[in-house]
Amino acid sequence: MTAENAPHGEKSGLAATALAAMGVVFGDIGTSPLYTVKEVFGGHHPLAVTPENVLGILSLVFWALTITVSLKYVVFIMRADNKGEGGIMALTALALRTANASPRMLWLMSALGIFGAALFYGDAVITPAMSVLSAVEGLEVATPLLTPYVLPISVSILVVLFFFQRHGTAAVGALFGPIMMFWFATLGMLGLWNVIQYPAVLAAINPWYAVAFFIENRGLAYLALGSVVLAITGGEALYADMGHFGRRAIKWAWFSFVFPLLYLNYLGQGALILNDPKAIENPFFMMAPSELLVIPLVVLATTATVIASQAVISGAFSLTSQAMQLGYCPRIQVKFTSEREKGQIYVPNINWLLLLTVIIVVLGFRSSTNLASAYGIAVTLTMMIDTILAFVVVHSLWKWSWPRAALFLVFFVAVDFAFFSANVIKILDGGWFPLTLGFAVFALLSTWRLGRKLLYEKLKQDSIPLEAFIASIATGGPHRVDGTGVFLTADPDSVPRALLHNLYHNKVLHERVVLLNVIGEDVPHVPESERVGVEALAAGFHRVFVRYGFKDDPDLPLAMDLCAAYGLDFEMMETSFFLGRETVVSIPISKRSRMAQWRQILFTWMFRNADTATAFFKLPPNRVVELGAQVELS
Repeated sequence: MTAENAPHGEKSGLAATALAAMGVVFGDIGTSPLYTVKEVFGGHHPLAVTPENVLGILSLVFWALTITVSLKYVVFIMRADNKGEGGIMALTALALRTANASPRMLWLMSALGIFGAALFYGDAVITPAMSVLSAVEGLEVATPLLTPYVLPISVSILVVLFFFQRHGTAAVGALFGPIMMFWFATLGMLGLWNVIQYPAVLAAINPWYAVAFFIENRGLAYLALGSVVLAITGGEALYADMGHFGRRAIKWAWFSFVFPLLYLNYLGQGALILNDPKAIENPFFMMAPSELLVIPLVVLATTATVIASQAVISGAFSLTSQAMQLGYCPRIQVKFTSEREKGQIYVPNINWLLLLTVIIVVLGFRSSTNLASAYGIAVTLTMMIDTILAFVVVHSLWKWSWPRAALFLVFFVAVDFAFFSANVIKILDGGWFPLTLGFAVFALLSTWRLGRKLLYEKLKQDSIPLEAFIASIATGGPHRVDGTGVFLTADPDSVPRALLHNLYHNKVLHERVVLLNVIGEDVPHVPESERVGVEALAAGFHRVFVRYGFKDDPDLPLAMDLCAAYGLDFEMMETSFFLGRETVVSIPISKRSRMAQWRQILFTWMFRNADTATAFFKLPPNRVVELGAQVELS
């Protein structure tokens, strides 16, 4: 059923959701007109402003938006949802469900997903810096006297933006959609005004102009792809934010409103520089029909870039939270900024690290033209990883035939690789920065994953089987005291070290002992009806399983209330929580280990600085007992 023949109520609901999506989903791609055309014709590898070149670039932009954003993400990849959720973490989780895959293949897909997620942090740094700088640079069009103030104003806006994160966007989020809708309408009107002056640019939709452009320019045309790709940065956000708004609303907003107005603006910029080649200094702001409109346009553009940056920063927070739930990241403090919106979170450590890095980037690169050299390589690499993982999904889960799946892979990888390879040339000019940042984050995530695996294996190796332990208790054991002792454990079939240490030091055991195992599922949310499982054992022992999806908020006291339905009631004032607090000790270089020495040092540092289980699981601090032990990773 299309939007045209949908019932009126459903149609209005779809429109409202699409409007809300404007403020989150399309911010990054919607601010690309600020710098794309400017970089193609005035960047590090400028093209001559000729009708053939302008029509060729406009044709490339149209087909890049059509193939990569419309066809690849909106039509194909957005169908690969993990119970409604999108993004590279959800896509990786789907790909890992491949039946009969070898451990090596599963490891490779997992590594690709982690690396793609790591590259997103590079985007979360570059996008705010690039977007805000390019918007504030419009002041130079109003008057060159304001040029010295571009950097201080940009840094000030970014500082305010990051300081505002702790308050969340629940209060002003309702304004984001209408503001971005007005922004896209402005893009369209500015484009239309200039297209009327030079209507011949409408011919650029013909793909022949793109082909002719490559035939005529060859090497220079290939370099131009590195700037054309700026028009599609943000395409992955359509998929990543699908869980908030749904595929249908995003698809409807893109095809009926965003795409036409966005491309109309590119056509208008092309018409402008054909009429006045000097406008290439800053074609977006020079599109204004009057100089009096430049300052209001700068204000609107700055507002749009702040909203776009807000969406990327929130995405970094969500990705960090998901990585924690899936076991790729140590526990760090997460604050929820809205009681109604589950996705509204704030991660202080990530926020301040991003702010520091963004300021360094702005002061280091100093202009949007310099930053354009750093922008694109991480995005195109992420897009290529998405294509590879999507190929696994369409073949293994959707049961596409090999020829059909291979056609999907070859077609989209060819396009992704063309953009990526064109950006590789920019590595020495600044592209090294997001790649370095991505590799650094990948090292952190993969080290944590490996370290946790080795730590779990070590603890399991030294553990006692639970069944044998309970049998020994039943025949006569330590003194039992009133109350409930809850022991968090990663292995529900073994005796937790904290329980053994409690017996060794205190010589007592609670009347009721609960072994609580938290399980992270590879789905976004676990329904409350499936949250807990309870298993009664002998000698007053119980096993409790608590399941969370990668977008759920862990709250163990709340989950334990659900155990009442299974006959297991908890009175918090009579319940003590026992946590094992291991101290990881690095193995000397002389000893062999499955973890490199630098990884051991890194993991030990991360483990030491991780947030406590008490805070992460929202346990009452006055009811928690921590029992420590030293563990040497093998």
